Amino acid sequence: MTDMHIDQKVLSDLREVMEDDYLQLVKTFLDDSERRLGQLHAARSAEELGAAAHSFKGSSSNMGAVALANLCQQLEERARRPPLFGIEDLINRIDQEFVEVKNFYRGEQQRISAG
Repeated sequence: MTDMHIDQKVLSDLREVMEDDYLQLVKTFLDDSERRLGQLHAARSAEELGAAAHSFKGSSSNMGAVALANLCQQLEERARRPPLFGIEDLINRIDQEFVEVKNFYRGEQQRISAG
């Protein structure tokens, strides 16, 4: 199940490179993602939406959250082509995918903290 959501290669590279800072990286990513999700929901223009989707795509991609990054890219491209009818569906899919990603990374935090 996780392979659909998380690129394990990116993850193992991050663990290796970050070592003791990996947990902090995960925490920062989760905090940032909550904020970015808020920005997506608060966006009042195609430009704001596109910018929020772009930054969320970058951080998701860096953390190996491939499905989330892909959805953010779709949203970023869609925001360039107003009118934005039906875009709520894509934002809902991003919300749902973030729940999966968040659960995965919370599990990572617990696993590492327990180890």
